[in-house]
Amino acid sequence: MNAFSLAGQTALVTGANTGIGQAIAVAMAQAGAQVIAAGRRDCDETLALIGDKGRGMRLDFADPMAARDVFAAERIDILVNNAGIIRRADAVDFTESDWDDVIDVNLKALFFTCQAFARAALPRGQGKIVNIASLLSFQGGIRVPSYTASKHGVAGLTRLMANEWAARGLNVNAIAPGYIETNNTEALRADPARSGAILDRIPAGRWGRPEDIGQTAVFLAAPASDYVNGAVINVDGGWLAR
Repeated sequence: MNAFSLAGQTALVTGANTGIGQAIAVAMAQAGAQVIAAGRRDCDETLALIGDKGRGMRLDFADPMAARDVFAAERIDILVNNAGIIRRADAVDFTESDWDDVIDVNLKALFFTCQAFARAALPRGQGKIVNIASLLSFQGGIRVPSYTASKHGVAGLTRLMANEWAARGLNVNAIAPGYIETNNTEALRADPARSGAILDRIPAGRWGRPEDIGQTAVFLAAPASDYVNGAVINVDGGWLAR
């Protein structure tokens, strides 16, 4: 048996239209999974990269219960909760709307999507959940209070769900990406001073690539990780080691 193969598995990847989500979807397809690329917008670019191993699904987690019926309709073996948003403002000026919008998508939707998946997977005694956490699951950051709170919450919920479900055959783990080359970090990478300061702290000496996260997600979805439960794996080039 190839412990890193996802052949015969179906994976749902949320926020799969670009960046990290796209890389995870592509990596899982390359490992043999059938991939449902979900997003609030069409995932046409991702599906073009996947080919006949992929199909799209519209899920907008502005409604935290958007995935309530997804897992009852068909068998899905792997859930990757990647969808997320961010709002930036000084804590003293942060609005209730910006707080609620981020918490709804990043934390409330993640929990209830995991719950819906678990209700379908636990009777089978097998399933994998991979949540996307953040360096801000461990650090405070600045000007992103709801995002920081949500990502601390993702790490905590990952551990709680692992505690409840590991003995019943459902693995729940998370990935905390570091500074990754995506559209979201384009402005940072284009600023020589800011990019230089970031690179100076990263022991690996480079920005991460979306593929770095994709391959880690494959590991956490594959049989190779069957005894990994409640872990939050930093894929950050050593950022948190400094």
